Parts: sequence; structure tokens; C-alpha cells
Amino acid sequence: MKKRGILKAIAIITLVAMMGGCTAGGASEEKKIVIGINQLVEHPALDDAREGFIQGLEEMGVEAEIVYQNAQGDIPTSLSIAQKFVSDKVDLIYAIATPAAQSSKQAASEIPVLFSAVTDPVASGLISSMESPGGNVTGTSDATPVKEQLSMFKKLDPSIKKIGILFNTSESNSEIQVAQAKELAGELGLEIVEMGIANINDIPQAMDSLIKDIDGFYAITDNMVASAMAVVAEKLNSNGIISVGAEGSFVEGGLLVTDGVSYFELGKQTAAMAKAILIDGKSPSEVPAEKSKGTTSVFNKSTMEALGIDPSNEVFKGAEEVGQ
Repeated sequence: MKKRGILKAIAIITLVAMMGGCTAGGASEEKKIVIGINQLVEHPALDDAREGFIQGLEEMGVEAEIVYQNAQGDIPTSLSIAQKFVSDKVDLIYAIATPAAQSSKQAASEIPVLFSAVTDPVASGLISSMESPGGNVTGTSDATPVKEQLSMFKKLDPSIKKIGILFNTSESNSEIQVAQAKELAGELGLEIVEMGIANINDIPQAMDSLIKDIDGFYAITDNMVASAMAVVAEKLNSNGIISVGAEGSFVEGGLLVTDGVSYFELGKQTAAMAKAILIDGKSPSEVPAEKSKGTTSVFNKSTMEALGIDPSNEVFKGAEEVGQ
């Protein structure tokens, strides 16, 4: 190549480099938004929170590249996922479930973090308060109407006294819910019989033991237990024990009834907060954390029939029917 040709080629390369992200019309090409999703484990409720979030973004016209990672229930993996998102400089981290949110907060000091499926974000150390989160973290709580859900037991069978709760001892979200249930149960003439587990493989044996001492079973939003809901439901139904779940996917998985949070709608609610931060330019500290804006009643027809419960019972009134 002649010297003039070499110089011309260098000039073209330099011009392209100087133009950077400019389009042919001279306008600057918009930087693509990248959102990293850090989900603790796969089960229907958390999957719904993710899918609702993505659909919510689409409905609001927020175009973003979604990078989804699942920790498969392992908290150190959840931290590694969050650290990778930080090193990749994503624009926002959407953390689903309390341990994933705690890991994301630990890893990210500047990148906005939105959480969902967290029962008590203040007690979990994620935010200062619901109204004024502070820092770079905010999101939505899946706090359930515990007293209203526990009151369903007496409506279904007035003779019920002892309610079993199975929970993961290493999940702060679960410990908070157990404490709430114990505090409220006495007002309803109920007693909570709790049993902690450390591993998902402990669930069958734990349920066999728990069933001997209870009249009913209350499924809190515990991620480990949720991952094995089919096993839990089979144990309960085969022993004729009435069950109330904290949310709808538990009922789809075989429990009897709930009036609880819709995680899909909670995800959409969180997507609106993402738009406020990413598009409208608000700081996470300026976006108050929110609770679910409503509940959904669901009952499992197959479980109702197997337990021999009167379909005209008031707890089924207006509820969506599943499990036909």
C-alpha cells in the first residue's frame, strides 16, 4: 500500500473512533439499559415476580436488556452473581427474595438495587424505612395479611387449635413471619407449632414429625419450603390436614386456600419503580418502598374435595378456583 493510502486508512479509523456512538444522521445513539436479575431460587412465586417485572417494563415501553441469573438457593452464589453484575456495570439490579437482596446490597454501593419478595426490608437491614429508604436500595415487600390468613382456619373448622409452620432457620424472612404468626395466633385461639429445617432434604421427615402434633398447616413465604410444596401438600392432604398458604402458587401446588399476594402483580409494581429510577431519573433514596397493593383469593378444588370441605364455606366466596 502506498503511503497516501496508509494515511487515508488511518484517517478513516480515527474519524470512526471520534464519532463513537453517533448515527449516520449525527445523533448520539442511546446507551442500552441493562438490568441484572438476581433470583435466589426457582419456584412459582419468585418466577412470577420476575415475569411480572419484565412484563411491566414492556407495558411501560422501557426497553432493556435483561440478564437473568439464579443462585439455586445458595447464598454465596447469590453474592457472586451480584458482584458480577457490579463488575459488568449493569444499570440496575433486581433482587428477588431477601437473601438475594441482602447479597445485592452488599455487593453494590452505587448501582441502584430494587428488591421484591422481601417480607420486612427494614428488619432485614435493606432500607432505613419504607417511606425513606436511604442509599441505593428500595423495592416492594410481599408482607402478607397474616392475621386474616390465620383466621381462615377457624372459618374452615372451628375445632382447629394447633397450626404447624415449617421454615428455613437460615432465612431471616421466615423467622420474621414465624414471630408474627406466634404473636397473632393467641388472639384467634390458635397455637403455633413451629419446626425449623436447614436443608430441603429434611422436609419429608420434618413434615412426618410435624403432622403428628397439628390440626392445620400455615405455609409462610419461605423459599426453601416453597421449592418443595408438592411434597408438603401431599403429606398434608393424605393426612386430612387443612392448609392455608401465604400466596397463590402454594394453592396451585396443592394447598387448600389463600387470600394472599400476587407475585406477578408485585413484579409489575416493582417495574414501575425501575422506570422511575432508570427513565425518570429519580434516586432510589427518593422512591419509597411499597407493600403489595392488593390480595388475591384462590382455592384448590381437588384439595377441597379430598378433604371433604363444604364448597359453600365463606372462605371460598369470590375465590379463584384451581386444581380441577
